[in-house]
Amino acid sequence: QVRLVESGGGYVQPGGSLRLSCAASGSIVSVYTMGWYRQGPGKERELVATITRDGVTNYADSAKGRFTISRVNDWNTVYLQMNSLKSGDTAVYSCSAVIRDVAARGGNLYWGQGTQVTVSS
Repeated sequence: QVRLVESGGGYVQPGGSLRLSCAASGSIVSVYTMGWYRQGPGKERELVATITRDGVTNYADSAKGRFTISRVNDWNTVYLQMNSLKSGDTAVYSCSAVIRDVAARGGNLYWGQGTQVTVSS
């Protein structure tokens, strides 16, 4: 069974920084694209950033210049460094990953349970 576990959420004042981590574990053969999504109060879930196994990144316009996604393939871990946080960044942040496990021929999409980020003064 494959699991994604996030950590690093919390409460921060506007202008502050947080670093989220997400580690995949289980019967993993390969981890392909990993990403971060968020769902703010009363909003639909939206893309924040993704990163391929080769390190190619993609960011939502709202994240460009403030957030940085990275990963360590040997650890099956993805990070999201968030700087210059605004109140509008308040949301539950969830990581996702396309993972091939030992029972699958191809990759399946997995989600973490989410971590709350609250930006407020």
